[in-house]
Amino acid sequence: MKHSDYHCGPVPSFGDDNPRLLIVGLAPGMHGANRTGRPFTGDFAGILLYQTLFNLGLSNQPTSASAGDPLRLNGVRITNAVKCLPPQNKPDTLEIKTCNIFLQTEIAALPQPCNLLALGKIAHDAVLRAYELKLTALKFTHAADHPLPDGRTLFDSYHCSRYNTQTKRLNQKMFTNVLRRAAQSNPR
Repeated sequence: MKHSDYHCGPVPSFGDDNPRLLIVGLAPGMHGANRTGRPFTGDFAGILLYQTLFNLGLSNQPTSASAGDPLRLNGVRITNAVKCLPPQNKPDTLEIKTCNIFLQTEIAALPQPCNLLALGKIAHDAVLRAYELKLTALKFTHAADHPLPDGRTLFDSYHCSRYNTQTKRLNQKMFTNVLRRAAQSNPR
């Protein structure tokens, strides 16, 4: 069996149980979270994410190698819009809608105050779906922030993927600025 040592199942959220920031990613990567069982662990996107969390004092170490490593997040929780590895590594609308109940439940359980940071348009739209808002209600724009019906704030960032960083759509400074604002801002 190919990849018999992989997690190959729904990837649970990871981080602080009482967060002030929920980071919403896209879906588990084939050789990242699908392998390790922890969001953004074992793939390129996690390098920028976990290093930035560490630089901002939101984690105890700058890397995440496995679900069993000693990484701890401080005031941050990480989840995905889709819980399982999607075909061709990109979820379709049906998968996003099917998994949305998990995101709705997670958001409903968040303490107040707690902001949300969407990494990419798909994650942004999944948050809108979780709030039962029209997808046109709040436009995805890097570094934007949007008030949500429950008083929280949704922040947007380009996804911290290899593609976005190699094409210079997103760099360390841009990502740090958005993450810092999302972590420090008080929900409205």
